[in-house]
Amino acid sequence: MKITKLLYSLVFTLLSLSVFGQSTPSGKVQAQSAEVQLLPGSDSLVGGVINGEKVNKLYGNVAFKQNDAYLYADSVYQFKGRNVLEAYGNVRVNQADTVTMTGQQATYNGNTRTARMVGNVVMKDPRMTLTTPSLDYDMTTKTAVYTEGGTIVDPENRLQSQRGSYDTQSKMFNFQQNVKVFTKDYNITAENMQYNTLSKVVYFQGPTVIKGQQGDLYAEEGTYNTLTKISNFGRNAYILTPEYRLGGDKLYYDQNTGYGFAQQNVTLKSLKDNITVRGKEGRYWRERGLAKVYGNPVMETVMEKDTLYMSADTLISRESKTPVMPSMLYAYHNVKIYKQDLQGKCDSLSFNRTDSVMYMNRKPVLWNDRTQMVSDTIRIHLRNKNIDKMYLFSNAFIASEDTIRNYNQVKGRDMVAQFRKGDIQRVDVNGNGESLYFALEGDTAVTGMNKAICSNMILKFGDNKLKTISFLVQPEASFIPPHELKPEEKQLEGFNWQAELRPTKASVLHSQVAPKVTPVAAKAVPDKGAAKKSKKEKKKKNKPL
Repeated sequence: MKITKLLYSLVFTLLSLSVFGQSTPSGKVQAQSAEVQLLPGSDSLVGGVINGEKVNKLYGNVAFKQNDAYLYADSVYQFKGRNVLEAYGNVRVNQADTVTMTGQQATYNGNTRTARMVGNVVMKDPRMTLTTPSLDYDMTTKTAVYTEGGTIVDPENRLQSQRGSYDTQSKMFNFQQNVKVFTKDYNITAENMQYNTLSKVVYFQGPTVIKGQQGDLYAEEGTYNTLTKISNFGRNAYILTPEYRLGGDKLYYDQNTGYGFAQQNVTLKSLKDNITVRGKEGRYWRERGLAKVYGNPVMETVMEKDTLYMSADTLISRESKTPVMPSMLYAYHNVKIYKQDLQGKCDSLSFNRTDSVMYMNRKPVLWNDRTQMVSDTIRIHLRNKNIDKMYLFSNAFIASEDTIRNYNQVKGRDMVAQFRKGDIQRVDVNGNGESLYFALEGDTAVTGMNKAICSNMILKFGDNKLKTISFLVQPEASFIPPHELKPEEKQLEGFNWQAELRPTKASVLHSQVAPKVTPVAAKAVPDKGAAKKSKKEKKKKNKPL
C-alpha cells in the first residue's frame, strides 16, 4: 500500500511539474506555483476526470497567472479543456499590482478573461475599497460589476447602491438603485449616479437629494464636487435653507461661501412668510441672508382669499440676522402692484416683513376701486395680510370717480387712510386741505359742486365710494350750481387722473406688455348737457376702469 501511494505521488509530482513549468501558448491560464498534496486519509491522488472532463485539483498556496492577472487560493479545480479555474478559500485576484479582489470562492475563465467572485468580496485599488456579496470582473476592460448591493469607501466619502459598476482605468463608478453618498457635509440619495474616485465628483441623472447641516439641495441632473463642495445642477433644481427655497432649471451653489446662482424659471420662496418671487435669474448669499431675483421678477403672496402680485426690474429679499434686524423685501424701478381690490405703481418699494409695513417711494400711485391716491411717499400697514392703515406723506392727493365720471378730489399736506377688510373706510387730511365734491341726483345728474378749503378734513367712504366730507377747522366752503361751473373749476391744482397707468394682472405677470402712456390731466365731464353724449363718444374720451 505504501509503495502504491509512493508511486502515485511520484506520478503526480511529475504531472504538476509538467502543468506548472511548461511553456504554454499566450492567453492560456498558467500555474505559477502550487503545493500538491494528498488529502489526509485519502487513497486517491490529485487529478482525475469529472463528467468526462480532465480536472487537476491543487491544494495549498495555489497561484495562477494569465498575462498581468494573478489568482491565489487554498484550493483550485483546473478544467484544462475549458481553460477555467474554480477557486476556494482565501481567494485573491490581482491585476497589474493595482487592483486586488478577495473572497471565499471564484470562477475564472481564461478564454474570456473574466472572474466571478462570491462570499464577502472586497475589491481595492489605491483610491477606494468596495465590499459586496458578489462581483464580476473583466480583466480586458478592467471593469467590475455588482448586483447584490455594494459599499464603496475612500478617504473622503462612503457610497452605497444596490447595483453598480467600476471602471478601474477611468476610476468611474456607475451606481443604480437606492444610491446613497455620505460626505462630511452632505448625505446624497438618488436612483442613478456616477462617481469619479480621482476627482471626487458626483454625477447624477434623475431625482437627487443632497441633505446638509446648512441646507438641502435637489436636482434631476448635475454634478457635485465633494472636495470643493461646489454644485452645478439642472432640471428642477433648488436650494433649501431654513429661510429660503431658491430653484431654477440651472443652479450653481458653493457650500463653502454659501453663494448660489439660479437661471431659467427661477423661484425664490421665503418660508417664514410664504412670499414667492419668480424671475429669469436669482442669486443667494447664505451668510448675509440675502437673495436677489431679476429678469422680469414677480412676487406673489396670499392675502386672505386673494393674492397680491408685485413686479419690478429687481426684487431683493433680506432675512433678519439679529433680533433687532427686520426681514425686508426691496423692489427697484418700475414697481407694479396688483390685487383684486388694490393696484399700485411707484419707482421703488421696501417692505418690512417683520412689522408688515410697506413704503412706496418716488411718484407712488394707488388705486382702490374708483379711488386714486398719490403723494411723495406712501406707507402701508398690514394686519392679518390685509391693509389696515395707509399714510400719504407730502403733496397727498385723493381723487374718486363717481358714476358719471366726475372726479371728487381732496388734497392736503399729509393724509391717513383707514381700511376694513381691504376696503377704504376713512381718510384724515392733516394740513392745507382742499376739496371738490360733486353732488349728484340719483347717481345720474350733477346738482352742483361743493368746494372747500380747510386745514383738516375727514373723508368717509362706503362701498369704496366717497360719501361725506367733514371740515374741522374754519372751512371756507361754497356750492356752485351746474350752470355756473367752469371746466377749470372742476380740478384742484395738481390733479392728474392716471387710469392709463393702472396695472392689470396681465401686465404685472408679464403675460403682455403694458402700454407706455404719458400721464395727462383728465378733464372733468361736463354737467347735464355733456352727460347726454353717446356712449361711443364717452368710451373714446375716457376709457372705463
